[in-house]
Amino acid sequence: MAVTAKEILQLALQMAGLNETPEDSGVYVESAEVKRILVGVDIDSGDLMLAKSLGYDLVLAHHPAGDNARINGMQVMTRQIEIMTKAGVPINKAQKALAERQRGLIVSAHGNNWSKVTGAARALGLPFMNVHLPCDILSENRVQEVLDSVVQPKSTVQDLVDAIMTIPEYQNALTKPLIRVGSGSDYCGKPLVIMAGGTNGGAQVAKAYFDAGIGTLVSMHVPDDVVKAVKEQNIGNWIVAGHMASDSIGINLLIAKLEQRGCEVTRLNGIMEPA
Repeated sequence: MAVTAKEILQLALQMAGLNETPEDSGVYVESAEVKRILVGVDIDSGDLMLAKSLGYDLVLAHHPAGDNARINGMQVMTRQIEIMTKAGVPINKAQKALAERQRGLIVSAHGNNWSKVTGAARALGLPFMNVHLPCDILSENRVQEVLDSVVQPKSTVQDLVDAIMTIPEYQNALTKPLIRVGSGSDYCGKPLVIMAGGTNGGAQVAKAYFDAGIGTLVSMHVPDDVVKAVKEQNIGNWIVAGHMASDSIGINLLIAKLEQRGCEVTRLNGIMEPA
């Protein structure tokens, strides 16, 4: 059974529990029904040319590739306020902790070349879309589920790393989870996976989480300046699980649904195999 690009987007939203298309996702070039789909974490013009030459019906990127998704994608950081409040951070504190980093990233996005890749797709007449936040939510939920199933009052940070490594995408990745703040023998406390919300909120967001009772944060990546600031806070731990492997979890869950519907899907460009 073939699907359209719009139907794929709606499927991803449904899987992630979203009612509206987030700013960092969308269909750039509409499709009729498609059966052969090329999927990659990042897609550039060369990937589009490859897909066209090999006869794919649709290219599906994970990261925003252009147009409004590339310019306005960081608006999805607002979701982090919701996650912070669920973790016990007062909503006013959550908003202020996130505001500076969100503002800076939104402004810097206006320097992006927003039509470079999407323009190539239009010139090729090749259906093209991206699904970012929904897949990140699926990744976040899956890793959190695994950690919640193993954590005990005296579990350590290394216990969390070991649990993460039971997930096939991390086993198949060249990069493995790293403890960026804390040590393996430290008690992990309450772990929280923060993978869906544009990008990390920064040191002030981390402090807000730790102050609210979170013991260890788990993210896809974290810059050195944030690591330095969080180490100076000396109140929590931080594990970096890895970017491509973490992205792959949610993407693979979506791919599995597409394959169940009879689509032929080829993984490319950073997607780890699910088993």
